[in-house]
Amino acid sequence: MPKRGKKYREMRGKVDTQKRHDLKEAFAIALDSAYAKFDETVDVAVKLGVDPRHADQMVRGTVVLPHGLGKEVKVLVFAKGEKEKEALDAGADFAGNEDIVEKIKGGWFGFDKAVATPDVMGTVGKIGKLLGPRGLMPNAKTGTVTFEVARAVQELKAGKIDFRVEKAGIVHAPLGKVSFGVDKLIDNFNAFLDRVIRLKPTSSKGIYLKGIAISTTMGPGIKIDTNLAKDFVK
Repeated sequence: MPKRGKKYREMRGKVDTQKRHDLKEAFAIALDSAYAKFDETVDVAVKLGVDPRHADQMVRGTVVLPHGLGKEVKVLVFAKGEKEKEALDAGADFAGNEDIVEKIKGGWFGFDKAVATPDVMGTVGKIGKLLGPRGLMPNAKTGTVTFEVARAVQELKAGKIDFRVEKAGIVHAPLGKVSFGVDKLIDNFNAFLDRVIRLKPTSSKGIYLKGIAISTTMGPGIKIDTNLAKDFVK
């Protein structure tokens, strides 16, 4: 267990880490607990009643957050011909095919998200071992392998995130910045949680939402009452 700094210990001492709060209270506490000199990111962690070891209980999806993430997302599109032009016209920061692949082989990773048209995936696959560990490999399941490159670029620029349940049954996702304020963060939270609820596997029995907590980059975790959260989403 790493040793925590003085400011973190002070903030944690002011927070009841066992109490489960309603949404507005939880986000207000989280924002009040932010003490870093930079605009901290607010993250959410949801414990699900699933066993990811079974393929039919894997929870994975995407959602466009209403207020985005509060940061510029640099998008790369692997495409050729008219689709390359379409990507650039839609706002992609970079677009190309073999030239971009060679650039990445040389160690360049100046982008946050990658999209690819299906016809160039053979070329992109050559650098799969470079993109995969960084979470940058285009994937049809997250809508980043598609001929609808303009739509994909616009969604990523608008704040589309992808998420998947980890081995421990927990889903993590960013919700935006502290500077967003409570209301915008709750809007983003609701969009995310609604998507997670809709993705509940039919094979999942018992309690699906087992626990929810939010935290800022440097702050302590704040627990949210799952029943109140579900009611708020409805």
